[in-house]
Amino acid sequence: MIVIAHLSDVHLDGGERAAERTRVVMEYLEGLPYALDAVLVSGDIADHARPEEYEEARKALGSRHPLVVCPGNHDGRAAFRRGLLGEEHPSAAPVDQVLRGDGFVLAVCDSSVPGEHRGYLEDSTIAWLDGVLTDTPREVPVLVAFHHPPVPLHIPYVDGIRQFGEERLAALAERHPHLTAFLCGHAHTGAATTFAGRPLLVAPGVVSTTRLPWEAASGESEYVHTDEPPAVAFHVVGEDGRLTTHYRVVVARR
Repeated sequence: MIVIAHLSDVHLDGGERAAERTRVVMEYLEGLPYALDAVLVSGDIADHARPEEYEEARKALGSRHPLVVCPGNHDGRAAFRRGLLGEEHPSAAPVDQVLRGDGFVLAVCDSSVPGEHRGYLEDSTIAWLDGVLTDTPREVPVLVAFHHPPVPLHIPYVDGIRQFGEERLAALAERHPHLTAFLCGHAHTGAATTFAGRPLLVAPGVVSTTRLPWEAASGESEYVHTDEPPAVAFHVVGEDGRLTTHYRVVVARR
């Protein structure tokens, strides 16, 4: 059994609120009685892409479990590379990473577009992902992660800044049947749908929760709900290859 914890959108900004919510989630994961196969943090690590925010993130997201972090639309590639990956002379190229675990592969793509909030996988990222999938034996499941969902989620504000150019990703998935699922964040709400015939699983937000259109009383100003506790997803790949996702609300221990 493979278990991957998935959190997203911590938006660390030097303030107490985001830091405390991140601390609660990470302490929960660190306190689990068993080792996880991976912890994925799918973007919007910093709120303003400042160096001090990445220094905060480097400390806050430390884990005994294998951990991989990707950028979101609030992140900056060079600052992300320097602060979280330790690169002395960071480039502005997409931050694409792969974690090869015991019986699975987690391919983490950079869907951020510098200076914009929408998402897009650059051609170099598509080619990189194609290579990862080609090099992975067909019997090994590959989970593909990024920040922006590549389909509408029926949340107008989020849908306007989702991942575009998704037809290229769908064509790639068609060539690689062992691509098991897509994982993302960005929406600040736990959600499950499909893309390219695979599950598309959206992690809840840590810093806040998005109210759905039928929950909001009066327009976009009502979309951000700050009182709900943070939450995480657990993606489980069983011995039969079946993927199951559990969503868990996390509250501070008394």
